[in-house]
Amino acid sequence: MSVDLLVDSTFVLAEGPRWDAAGGRLLWVDIERGELHAWDGATHDCTQLGTRVGAVAPTEDGDVLLALQDRLALLDGGTLVPFPWPAEVRANDGNCDPEGRFWIGSMPLDEHSPVAELYRFDGVSLVPQLDGLTISNGMGWQGPRMYFIDTPTGRIDVFDYDGEIANRRTFARVDRGHPDGMCLDDEGFVWVACHGGGCVQRFAPDGSLDRVLELPDESPTCPCFFGGALVVTSRSRIWITDVGVGGPPAQPFRSVAPSEAEPTSSR
Repeated sequence: MSVDLLVDSTFVLAEGPRWDAAGGRLLWVDIERGELHAWDGATHDCTQLGTRVGAVAPTEDGDVLLALQDRLALLDGGTLVPFPWPAEVRANDGNCDPEGRFWIGSMPLDEHSPVAELYRFDGVSLVPQLDGLTISNGMGWQGPRMYFIDTPTGRIDVFDYDGEIANRRTFARVDRGHPDGMCLDDEGFVWVACHGGGCVQRFAPDGSLDRVLELPDESPTCPCFFGGALVVTSRSRIWITDVGVGGPPAQPFRSVAPSEAEPTSSR
């Protein structure tokens, strides 16, 4: 199976690829450089944001939602809400649930303190969901389930999901590297980037390991389906391959920005 470079660029910490189907593009971020990247199959664009950015999501009205170091903001709009954490904590992975609400986690800059949290943003306010985390990471939804990773645990957890989460339990354990970002395919299988393990692992709905995609890179950070291909960000590169199955595009954020939103300095 051929694994190829998507773009001929290098990054400091590429993360969070999202397939914006309406915009016909792939979005991702370079966390440490504070950059938003977009690729439409031919053109690669980069927007400097001026601060760390943990995650990105397309919006239903064609804008882009950004989880910046200290706030949620719209690329072409304004600041939506500040984050309630101190300067030594930053935004990490985020994703939209089936209702279009944005879930965003945090992590300490020292990568060890159990001070991280997971929040849900409904367009107006941040609602705490989990605390006592260390590196809040990948998340995804499939029917009555929500999957979630707190990287140092070495496992993927699953919740019962009906708009709210309940009954957290272990879904699977990752035996290579550290579990990072994730995505789900059209068959309901879970793909997890194994940071430091040089691979992406695919888990069946019962939690069993189904397949291992070997990568020419030791540090994958997150997989994402883009049309019929699987894209994988790593710390420094973006890879693409055909794995014989597709996956859904990103759920857009359903923006309900407050009227008092101020212009953002994210551009």
